[in-house]
Amino acid sequence: MGTEKIEASLLAKMFLAGAKNLEAKKEWINELNVFPVPDGDTGTNMSMTILAAAKEVSNLEKKDMKSVAKAISSGSLRGARGNSGVILSQLFRGFTKVIANYGYIDTVVLAEACDKAVETAYKAVMKPKEGTILTVARGAADKAIDMVEETDDLEVFIKAVIDEAERVLKKTPDMLPVLKQAGVVDSGGQGLVVVLQGAYDALMGKEIDYSSFESEKSSGGITKISAETEAEIKFGYCTEFIIVLNNSMSDEEVAKYKAFLTSIGDSIVVVADDEIVKTHVHTNDPGLAIQEALKHGSLSKIKIDNMREEHQERLIKDAQKVAAEQEKTQEEAPAKLKEMGFISVSAGAGLSEIFSGLGVDVIIEGGQTMNPSTDDILNAIEKVPAKNVFVLPNNKNIILAANQAAALSEEKKIHVIPTKTIPQGISALINFIPEQSAEENAERMTEELCNVKSGQITYAVRDTVIDDKEIKENDYMGIGDSGILSVGADMNETLLDMVDQLVDDESGIISLYYGEDVSEEDAQALADQLQDKYEDLEVEVNDGGQPIYYYILSVE
Repeated sequence: MGTEKIEASLLAKMFLAGAKNLEAKKEWINELNVFPVPDGDTGTNMSMTILAAAKEVSNLEKKDMKSVAKAISSGSLRGARGNSGVILSQLFRGFTKVIANYGYIDTVVLAEACDKAVETAYKAVMKPKEGTILTVARGAADKAIDMVEETDDLEVFIKAVIDEAERVLKKTPDMLPVLKQAGVVDSGGQGLVVVLQGAYDALMGKEIDYSSFESEKSSGGITKISAETEAEIKFGYCTEFIIVLNNSMSDEEVAKYKAFLTSIGDSIVVVADDEIVKTHVHTNDPGLAIQEALKHGSLSKIKIDNMREEHQERLIKDAQKVAAEQEKTQEEAPAKLKEMGFISVSAGAGLSEIFSGLGVDVIIEGGQTMNPSTDDILNAIEKVPAKNVFVLPNNKNIILAANQAAALSEEKKIHVIPTKTIPQGISALINFIPEQSAEENAERMTEELCNVKSGQITYAVRDTVIDDKEIKENDYMGIGDSGILSVGADMNETLLDMVDQLVDDESGIISLYYGEDVSEEDAQALADQLQDKYEDLEVEVNDGGQPIYYYILSVE
């Protein structure tokens, strides 16, 4: 006998099971990133988005359809991270708008909800692109509408919808050439399919472990690690070191070394050349990683951090800070709001100092390696003592979350300047004129973004071909505003090649921001090379302190 209706309690279980499945497979989804950079984050962003909603659902005392719908919608909207997370939250928002009006879900309601989910998500994206999560969602919704005429059995109905979603997902490389060239399907679409598969498992009675969600409930004032963080801290020790090799390692030896690290942890980064091997791994037993590394040479720059301990300390400090701020607020009269204020997303202490020096009121730590959520941006907005607040996302994957925060903010006028890179954010601030209105400044700051060319240097985590460029694992890549500009085995040569493509007759200044893995001496030597090559241009060098990207630069 099939299933003809889904009550609120079953819907809650299905949603939690979808979240659980996505959390378990997020790293696999991360690896579907088209660009072979060491910060693929689609799976992480979608997982953290749905886990924020799962927390709300699991904390419900009474699970009727309206309360479950509200928990899913509000939790995912505020917890949304990255473009994929925001689109997922909009799918949930549209879906729950429909189901909140019913006492239970049958095939007719489900089809209507799926259709509304797609409509809402498409409206949220300024320029929808086919071959993405949107296309997969639309394929599933269209199938749902067709299935209403065929069956009342939700088990048959949902299975057919998922099969169609998988079929459309497999076709995404034919819709986006960049996917076909990289040999992957769309990562956001894959994430959506994983959620649907998890929900279907719960519908079919598969045993699901919900204990991680239950631990989210109130714990009598005891500070606990959140679901999002527990998901991230499966392995407790961040372990880094450099192997000074006795003999150069063959490709087979490097692969075997990586396989060993994978067996004891995650977040593996291994960068090898003829003389050294830089290693990064999250593990519960750093000693095992060190013992294996010692088979290949001596170790230097060993660094082991207890991430769980650091997180707990940070929670305590944050709680103390919030308490102090609340006490101070109660003691003082409300501060008069200034006319205009600024929020900037930044990754790296040096970059944060630069933004602070340019007048930014609140800096959100994040960027490419960890996209801030809609709620993070909303909390920052609350802290800015201004009537008009300018938000600088400084990353194309954060703009949607910033726009969503702007739409949810009620008391202040929010101006999201669509800065896609750190240099664009700096340029926007430089072009701010205090004497002019917020609207005039927003228009000018946005217009000036087209005068900034940005580039960044990182390394490849796998072999691939993009834009007809053959990329090998550990190659350096120069990534511009619209794609990969240069690839090579030498970092400086790769950067010089990239700059050569960015400089034109209108260029006047090259700004170089070096990351946490680059010394000031090396950065200055590279700046001197640039100055020698471009004698008529001004070259400046700054300590950015950013992770993952050795250099961020701008040409203006």
